Amino acid sequence: MVADDASPDNVFDVIVIGGGPAGENAAQYAIAGSARTAAIVEHELLGGECSYWACMPSKALLRPIEVAHTARNLSGIVKPVAIDAAELLRRRDSWAAHYSDAGQVRWAEKAGISVIRGRGTVSGERQVRVAGSDGERMLVAREAVVIATGTTAAVPAALADLQPWTSRDATAVKEVPESLVIVGGGVVACEAATWMAGLGCAVTMVVRGTVLSNFDPEVGERVTAGLRAAGVDVRTGATVAASRRDPVGATEVGRPRGTPVAMEVDGETITAAEILVATGRRPAVNDLGLETVGVDDPHELSGVDWLYAVGDASFGPELTHWGKYQARLVGDEIAARAEGRAGPSAPRDVPVPQVIFTDPEVAAVGLTADQARERGIGTTVVEVEFSSVAGAMLLRDDAAGFARLVIDTARNTVLGATFVGPSVGELIHSATVAIVGRVPIDVLWHAVPSYPTAAEVWLRLLEKLRGIG
Repeated sequence: MVADDASPDNVFDVIVIGGGPAGENAAQYAIAGSARTAAIVEHELLGGECSYWACMPSKALLRPIEVAHTARNLSGIVKPVAIDAAELLRRRDSWAAHYSDAGQVRWAEKAGISVIRGRGTVSGERQVRVAGSDGERMLVAREAVVIATGTTAAVPAALADLQPWTSRDATAVKEVPESLVIVGGGVVACEAATWMAGLGCAVTMVVRGTVLSNFDPEVGERVTAGLRAAGVDVRTGATVAASRRDPVGATEVGRPRGTPVAMEVDGETITAAEILVATGRRPAVNDLGLETVGVDDPHELSGVDWLYAVGDASFGPELTHWGKYQARLVGDEIAARAEGRAGPSAPRDVPVPQVIFTDPEVAAVGLTADQARERGIGTTVVEVEFSSVAGAMLLRDDAAGFARLVIDTARNTVLGATFVGPSVGELIHSATVAIVGRVPIDVLWHAVPSYPTAAEVWLRLLEKLRGIG
């Protein structure tokens, strides 16, 4: 309910705490095509982590490096290509909008969304308190409040005293250190190792287990080989016994701290100019005031019908496209409730696609064979080498990799897909469509791929399933 003394300027139909892509989508979909109002409360830059310190700048860094790798592997046809580090960083800055959210604010205003600067916390039923540079402001939502606060870097306590880089420093790098040790073997670690090595930095990865351990083992093996080919020293199964660094003063994001780091790894001392800790991120859901409305566990908001969480704050896959998908559903639901109509329906077990922009590139969606077996689903796995397709070999002379489908044997539909090789990120949506649509294999057989393209790998997979070739 709206408080009687609430100023009209502080009352909105929907209030979103957090202005990343998920928050922006939730606000937009909740009010689109209506007279409803929405506000986004953001204490940093509108557009969030993805726009300035993650997806956009990292891919802006990685694409030119991929082009350079491709040129070097076209059998000498293309003359040697060198990376101009300064120009690459300028390109990154351009894609990060030079760390200004003016364009995002213009978009929000055009969409009818008010942008309110400050930290937002829930302070009562449909109430959000905003602490900004000019004091506090109390907002009231007629319909809903959406939590879209994203994540923060998770730095183990044993490494915190080293004042390490986090992913923000790596994507916003301003001065490329001579050497860098990366702790971690996940997506952020692998992509950061790729662009830092491409920028001329001597990179060592210290990985407790294996690289990309959440994927099929062969994925990690292929990416590890690619990193090593790019000059990265990858230490898997590594144990850090001790680490030390002389005290350093605080410096701005993206600049080396000024004193070297020494780490004892499996009896050997590794010294580097800088350290990047890429050991994961955690949802930024602490100190949001949820207890004021009876929510003691941020994992569980179902008891409050006006409160939603989207994106990383919902404890789901930490992927921008997944958060935006959730936000579209939530925005549609808020709109439907406000208009007194039925809300949207979504299929169960929607698959989450993911692309890793390493060399080789990785794209995966749906279940692996092991995950399917854990669910008691009978499967058939079919796999071909990526180089079996002319269109793939035309991309690069060394187009190594593979394509794999996991088939539900009883239903004869695709459960999961994994592609490894150049530009495979452009192939994964077809697999996602096949899984979501539960398209029978016999129907997929009639989806004719263009020749000569890498998409013909689908034909090779289905031929092998039929015992042809």
